[in-house]
Amino acid sequence: MTPLTFRPAGPYDLANQNEYFGGWPTLAGDGGAIVVAFPIEGWEASAAVVVSQGTDEELQLEVFGAGGYEAKASEQTLAALSLDIDGDAWPDVGTRDLHIGRLQARYRFLRPVLFTSPYEAAANFVIGHRISMKQGRAIRARMAEELGTRIEVQGELFAAFPEPEKLSALSEFRGLNSTKIQRLHGVAEAALSGSLDRTHLRQLPLEDAIQEIRRIDGIGPFFAAGILNRGAGVVDDITDDDLTKHAVQVGYELSAPPSQAEVLAIAENWKPYRMWTEVLLHVWLRREVGLPRRRP
Repeated sequence: MTPLTFRPAGPYDLANQNEYFGGWPTLAGDGGAIVVAFPIEGWEASAAVVVSQGTDEELQLEVFGAGGYEAKASEQTLAALSLDIDGDAWPDVGTRDLHIGRLQARYRFLRPVLFTSPYEAAANFVIGHRISMKQGRAIRARMAEELGTRIEVQGELFAAFPEPEKLSALSEFRGLNSTKIQRLHGVAEAALSGSLDRTHLRQLPLEDAIQEIRRIDGIGPFFAAGILNRGAGVVDDITDDDLTKHAVQVGYELSAPPSQAEVLAIAENWKPYRMWTEVLLHVWLRREVGLPRRRP
């Protein structure tokens, strides 16, 4: 495939995104080029997409593997990088809200980085349940190496997470108990049926999308919200959680934790990028402020 040239709508710094969120591998011969390997929605093939950014801010996408689904692989990569969303008005949020404006400047208009599909997001939440993030990442990496498609890019091999059919055939895997394997079967079945398709979930009203995801065995409301926000990529929503409330309390110098209604009132200035703003606040909280104390 001829490399695709893409100009982001709104400010975007690929290296900055990878530093804070992606953790993507880079090419040995080009440390500025990230490589995103993943199963392509539709589940007929996997791809590795090399993404780089020149001094003119344009992005170059080059697809390897993909089995004829190069266009779909490019679209999926852009969605995972929050580049399928028009961000031209993202700086306007900081004009309306000076606290957010300061954070946008400090973090260079950071956007969320998503899982490459809601399917991978759901698998991540199931695998990571009740273990550390480091352990969960290690298990996913082993699954990619042992069960996923390996794609050659300029002499290097990159492994994609297993496609749903491979996951549905899994009977055992080191680090996963029988309950998690059974739940991963449910994730695979939901992906194959289309109910975890990113476009499908984005087109549903938020509550309907949550209910659709919760039909998967073992997925409760917290995981469902995570799969929707970090997998499908909702742009204009606010979650009801202690982390966001703590960020708002500290950032807006409130005397007590705000109610959800108070958070929503402050977030009026964040529209139509409320989730992007929430993610930015979470990054600031973790990097500079510290997490709230856990409730007994």
